[in-house]
Amino acid sequence: MKSYIAVDIGASSGRLILGQPQDGKIVLQEVHRFSNGFSMHAGHDRWDVDHLIDEIFLGLEKVKQMGINEVKLGIDTWAVDYVLVGADGHKLEDPISYRDKRTHNAIQELTSDLPREYIYEKTGIQFQDFNTLYQLYKENRSLLLKSDKIMMMPDYLGYVLTGNAVTEITNASTTQMLNLRVGLFDKDLLDKVNVSQDQFPRLVESGSILGNVSYKWHKKYDIPEVEVITVATHDTASAVVGTPGKGDRWAFLSSGTWSLLGTELNVPENGLQAFRENYTNEWGAYGTYRFLKNIMGLWVAQCVRHELNDKYSFGELAALADKVKPFEQFIDINDDRFTNPNNMIEELQAYCRETNQKIPTTPGELFQAIYSNLSLFYANELAKLDEILGYHIDTLNIVGGGSNVALMNQLTSTLADVEVIAGPSEATAIGNIMVQMIAAEDVENINAGRRLIAKSFDLKRFRPEKNKYGDILSQYQEFLKNKSKEMV
Repeated sequence: MKSYIAVDIGASSGRLILGQPQDGKIVLQEVHRFSNGFSMHAGHDRWDVDHLIDEIFLGLEKVKQMGINEVKLGIDTWAVDYVLVGADGHKLEDPISYRDKRTHNAIQELTSDLPREYIYEKTGIQFQDFNTLYQLYKENRSLLLKSDKIMMMPDYLGYVLTGNAVTEITNASTTQMLNLRVGLFDKDLLDKVNVSQDQFPRLVESGSILGNVSYKWHKKYDIPEVEVITVATHDTASAVVGTPGKGDRWAFLSSGTWSLLGTELNVPENGLQAFRENYTNEWGAYGTYRFLKNIMGLWVAQCVRHELNDKYSFGELAALADKVKPFEQFIDINDDRFTNPNNMIEELQAYCRETNQKIPTTPGELFQAIYSNLSLFYANELAKLDEILGYHIDTLNIVGGGSNVALMNQLTSTLADVEVIAGPSEATAIGNIMVQMIAAEDVENINAGRRLIAKSFDLKRFRPEKNKYGDILSQYQEFLKNKSKEMV
């Protein structure tokens, strides 16, 4: 039986997931889970990348202990963060997190002489102050001069395992430095941040063979023979591969720490309307584009749960929220103030106080406020997506951890007037494994892969409850417009 390992690392945790084909389905098993997070060090919030590498090998030792002697492996992580590597092949320092405050106002500074429209026309990528473009703009210049290579996080992990360096396109596109027309890093943008094309390893497509884990690691760890495949290394790209969408009018919502809402296109959409709505054209696997909006996600819920001393499970908190009336307050959940506040509960309460709204205090009230406002934001963005595309999205496929929140899924279905198909929750790991299976010629193509996914995992359906919430969405849209005018 063939075995595939998805190394799936998010902002708060990482996992090694074993995938094996059995009886015409994919069967998953979590082999190893470990914590992840950034901490303040040398003046910045940084990732402990050596910890991630150690945990990958500890997980592979567990795979070997299961009697598996040969595996294929793919790595996906979050986007935009990078590791600077010196001429000796070693990292110069621990990488800085995208949530670090160094890029505050970086967009305004960089676009003072490179207009936003100019950058968007080149890249089609939405403006977020943590994009790699702005991180490099704020990077230590002397450190950049010492850098032989700039590697995106999953590419660096693959490099450490195999000794081979590449830049995989789905993650590279999130840098806001790839040119849509020429398919390479844009020289004007590179010049603006004082880096050169040759500092990035060669660009490769998802599904490229990276190589075998180096012999030196076999001397240190008791691990199987491992062939590393460069999958769709941006976790959202893998999640979209793992989404069992059908037809031409489906959208996806990858619901985790972040919410990534959009659709899969064969050609980018970087016109004026997409620019104004700050939609992005991230490159996907197999010649596709992920036309999406990056929205605040369950990060808010994760922070609130932690500030409640992790007393409740997410299931318990959802049950408490279900007992509270929805839409008791309107919150722009995508406001920058919720990106990394000192205390999320206090920040949510301060927002409601400043806007003269009911202040949520109990765990149920806090989680109802989060879930109902995420649903409102999703419905609002789906309406914008309809307008840009010129047709109505019929089905929203929700994958990731948020697919388990029935309350939020039903609210979204009703508000947006779409059928919601929830699941699979492990879409990222599944998409990671699917790219490996296609590369190994065990699955014909992505369409066959999605049919196999739909067959293998339990999917839940939510249909709109007609006329249940009246004009609540239009009231929310008016609230956002008025808030925007006040900011101007």
